Amino acid sequence: MKPLVTLLIRNAEQVVTARTGGRPARYSWRAAEILPGGSVACAGDRIVAVGTQEEVLRNLELSPHALVIDAVGCAVTPGLVDCHAHPVWAGSRVDEFEERIRGVSYEEISRRGGGIQATVAAVRRASEEELVTAALRRLDIFLSCGTTTLEAKSGYGLSTEHELRLLRVIQRLRHMHPVELVPTFLGAHTVPEEYRGRREQYVELLVNEMIPAVASGALAEFCDVFCEAGFFSPAESERILLAGKDHGLRPKIHAEQLSRSGGSPVAAAVGAVSADHLDWCEEEDLHALAQAGVVPVNLPGATCFLGKERYAPARRMIEMDMPVAIATDFNPGTAPIFSLPLVGSFSCLRQGLTPAEALSAMTLGGAWALARQDEIGTLEEGKRADLVVWPTKDYREIFYYLGSIRPRWVVKNGRIVYQSADESSLGHRGITGKDRT
Repeated sequence: MKPLVTLLIRNAEQVVTARTGGRPARYSWRAAEILPGGSVACAGDRIVAVGTQEEVLRNLELSPHALVIDAVGCAVTPGLVDCHAHPVWAGSRVDEFEERIRGVSYEEISRRGGGIQATVAAVRRASEEELVTAALRRLDIFLSCGTTTLEAKSGYGLSTEHELRLLRVIQRLRHMHPVELVPTFLGAHTVPEEYRGRREQYVELLVNEMIPAVASGALAEFCDVFCEAGFFSPAESERILLAGKDHGLRPKIHAEQLSRSGGSPVAAAVGAVSADHLDWCEEEDLHALAQAGVVPVNLPGATCFLGKERYAPARRMIEMDMPVAIATDFNPGTAPIFSLPLVGSFSCLRQGLTPAEALSAMTLGGAWALARQDEIGTLEEGKRADLVVWPTKDYREIFYYLGSIRPRWVVKNGRIVYQSADESSLGHRGITGKDRT
């Protein structure tokens, strides 16, 4: 019996698969596989065929209740994977935005109690319901930009009580919204005000209380740390990440963002899944990361928003065949950016990536940075049916128009979870309840 197709996307101008054509799954950055006139067939939550419509339907059969999207004039890509984000917080830091415009540095704002500490204070005042409501609004915007999988870091509680509460909020959101959330514990975001002058005690709290509590509650997959002068030293970072690893939390690290902080060697030493930012990394850092198999995550939106001039050497990472990722770093202070396509444009314009490389970095690269490369990140048989239909004949325009092109349809786990306003009803402009040809 032929598999029954429950969703068919057909007649696309381009289907950009990001798949590798037989090479190992982490290497598809040099070129994007583009299928003109392509179709994608899904059965339940899985992709079952990609190719021309004739190829797709040759060994498959449409369910009587299948949805068919006629994607004439559209490009189809994998669902976008945002592998570094801080979507749960309270308050606003728009005042700091204006201060930086007037010349006050991020570091100075942090020294006088602003920055992360300001958001921590707002989070501690907020109720759990307020945090949930605010985050749901943000997730709606992420979805409308094509993001189907999103990392969700804690890090704005900085006490056992409030960090656990943030992670519980993330767990609730996972059951409330179609965007898939991947929880990361970031208690080592900074040292909270009440531990100023007692940072060793805060590190002890992280290692001996917070991490065991997070692990025992199965509240996170990853443990992250901000390795930077004035935040956590390389030695402290390594201790925290190894403690997390001992409790089953896979390590990640904020490295070399504001200076050459020494985070890259730590990432290599602990076997981190990813090292993120890397604006100040040098050649030897890249070699250490490459040898250890650490995914480099580029966050050019944060660099741009902070008015910095030095961007991570993404072009060199590509030349070294590293599995490069791009993410938004969405957060209230240094990157209030929802749109991965906009960040991809920054990577093209400021880091020298081609549109094909940028697309791979925010699909397959993001999947590698979240250890989900076998499930998401490409359009190929057997993978999760996460994909985006864009209202453009050429996928490169997603980056050319600087975040202005929004999806026409977003599919998560084989279900349409977003459609633009001009596609508000089934049967209108290209979507039908069954195949009518």
